[in-house]
Amino acid sequence: MIPSVPLNDGHSIPQLGFGTWPLNDSEVAEVVVSALGLGYRHVDTAAKYGNEAGVGEGIRRAGIPREQLFVTTKLDGPYQGEGRAIAGLQDSLGRLGLEYVDLLLMHWPAPWLGLYGDTWRTFEKLKADGLARSIGVSNFKVSHLEKLAAETDTVPAVNQIQLDPTITRLEQRSYDLEHGIVSESWSPLGGEGAGVLALPEIVEIATKHGKTAGQVVLRWHVQNGLVVIPKSADPGRLAENLELFDFELDSDDLALIGTLDGGPDAGNDSDVTGH
Repeated sequence: MIPSVPLNDGHSIPQLGFGTWPLNDSEVAEVVVSALGLGYRHVDTAAKYGNEAGVGEGIRRAGIPREQLFVTTKLDGPYQGEGRAIAGLQDSLGRLGLEYVDLLLMHWPAPWLGLYGDTWRTFEKLKADGLARSIGVSNFKVSHLEKLAAETDTVPAVNQIQLDPTITRLEQRSYDLEHGIVSESWSPLGGEGAGVLALPEIVEIATKHGKTAGQVVLRWHVQNGLVVIPKSADPGRLAENLELFDFELDSDDLALIGTLDGGPDAGNDSDVTGH
């Protein structure tokens, strides 16, 4: 039902998953049960979200065999440097009730700490030890990835970045593609208020295809080869977000959506933001 995208380490990742921010432990468990029941197999969480225990509870209640699931977690700034990510991932696994995660991401580069290269070497060890099947990064720019390439041996499998039709980061996505890194979209439907979904261009395309604005935007991500993790606590919306694979945006649609890009300064700048 949901296609998978190959990763550079021989594994693969479901192209559509669901994000769990900002749900707390008690809220997220039921959402995980609902999503997995609908057919999702890719769950995205993070230590910083404070909901890993609830995600783990939902996974257990859903009863899906572990090998059929793809679970991502992320470690942020407090886990950078001096091997801190080892205890960090062990704590995350304890909260999740899992023996390994399918993807471990460094949540932000936090370049002012000067530790993300050292942290990446710890991630390499965690992968070698089987605690993370794949390792990647989040919110990394070209300069950050080039530093990793110069100092370490493993190319990240994934770079999870803020992406939507108004924040397209074409240069970053091109770099990722050229280096075998899968670009994954967070906040794929836009930020607070979901203004992207109300844009006349998106509404026009949705009407043309008999789809919702959200489905059009998510289809844009899919057709651009991106992995996408929309977040919703509503079972109806979760079901709606699955209905992306029975239509295609045509060249006119893609050209119209291409006019919405806010340019290189749109979105967050992880040289100055993050944890």
